[in-house]
Amino acid sequence: MIHLPTRLLEVNTSENELGHFEDRETFDNWIPPSQASNLNLYKAAEHLRSRHSHVTPVAFPTETVYGLGADATNSDAVKGIYKAKGRPSDNPLIIHVCDLNMLRETIHPGYLEKVRQGLSLSDPIPATYQKLIRRFWPGPLTIILPNPEDSKLAPEVTAGLSTFGARMPDSPLALSLIRLTGHPLAAPSANASTRPSPTTAYHVLQDLDGKIDLIVNGGAGSCTVGLESTVVDGLCHPPVILRPGGVSIDSIREVTGWEDVQNAYQDSKEVTYGLNAPRAPGMKYKHYSPKAKVVLYESITPCTDNATISTTICNIKNNERKNIDNLSNHPPSNHAPWRLLGDNSNACEIPELPVKIGIISTRHWEPWGGLNDSIIASNRDYVNIGRIRNIQNLKMISSTAKLQKSELWLISTHNPNSSFNHDKYLEAKNDWKCADVFEIPLGIDTRQIAHDLFMALREMDEQEVEVILIEGINDKDDLAAAVMNRLRKAAAEIK
Repeated sequence: MIHLPTRLLEVNTSENELGHFEDRETFDNWIPPSQASNLNLYKAAEHLRSRHSHVTPVAFPTETVYGLGADATNSDAVKGIYKAKGRPSDNPLIIHVCDLNMLRETIHPGYLEKVRQGLSLSDPIPATYQKLIRRFWPGPLTIILPNPEDSKLAPEVTAGLSTFGARMPDSPLALSLIRLTGHPLAAPSANASTRPSPTTAYHVLQDLDGKIDLIVNGGAGSCTVGLESTVVDGLCHPPVILRPGGVSIDSIREVTGWEDVQNAYQDSKEVTYGLNAPRAPGMKYKHYSPKAKVVLYESITPCTDNATISTTICNIKNNERKNIDNLSNHPPSNHAPWRLLGDNSNACEIPELPVKIGIISTRHWEPWGGLNDSIIASNRDYVNIGRIRNIQNLKMISSTAKLQKSELWLISTHNPNSSFNHDKYLEAKNDWKCADVFEIPLGIDTRQIAHDLFMALREMDEQEVEVILIEGINDKDDLAAAVMNRLRKAAAEIK
């Protein structure tokens, strides 16, 4: 079926009152705004309530990232999520609820009606989660719950598991959209599967234009966290974290009953589970990857260490394989001086210059990753010094973060101890532009790094870089574990 171009429904989150809890102490009942003041929100909810088999999911902002929502009780609608994203069918979905009464009704269908009839029933929300919910909801925390035998959830939500994940987003827009729909929304991130998660409506449009009908645009700053939720399982002992995210493990350990919570996730790019399905999103498949190759530096070592730049440039493109040892018999091309990069003893792919390199720095790297005035490559005949030139400030399409572009030139000097007759092969000039370099410094604050990470990865794709060099951070505290988890899954190479 051919869809019309995706439409954006603007919802002004700064001026309009988007709903409130009837009782802020209990979170039992969310009250949405009037239709007159938020017509587009009502239009989106009407679309989500549709029972047509061809209905597509709706993208909407939460405090974490943009979600791709569908009625979690409607199989056809949920299948639309998998189709639009290209998501593997064994990757479970998290449901989003607007209040605790909606969660209770999901865990125990018919619970609210029985309470209205005067029956005295225990709270179906497991006791192990009660204090955790009071501390972190609404917010970026997902809890794993038992799926009842008479569950109203579509089987596609749980992907065959006996449990499901649920959270209450800290976004009045999202809470009202859920309430107006009348059912929990299954809502993974609104990106094409494996791509970095979207934190703006523009990001969603990049991946899903023509694949879904509607995007609710909450405007700049809607996704205040910028990283997906933390997923915890309190049904086992000790409780475990299945995915790091917007709530840190240290904060969780401050809650009574959760002092011994353990990590149960792996940071590798892909984890094989054999016959066992992943217990939470993000545990099994490749995630968060831009189109460009990502090289992650886990330590504070500058990215010029061990001539990494020369190796990177040398291997970016697979143009005419040439053995460096044999190049003495062949004059160099006009645009790629042959002794530019690499070691004499190894075969090297000569790239088509200049290449495009992205640098995402955090706390310790010098500007431009320390490339300026550094030895980028050397061999027995030449030493090549990097020189950054022609710095420009660029405006980012989807953020106010700083983006700069420069040119990396190599200044080639002859090794005085070499017996190689360089005059025979080199032109008179001794400098060459080898790369356009794009840099986004994320700063030193962990929360700011987490907020801007996916945006930075997507911006590098916008600039069509061929490799992204990223400075990692110490992941022993706060949100840093979640940041490094995402980066390790995105990385093709880790140093």
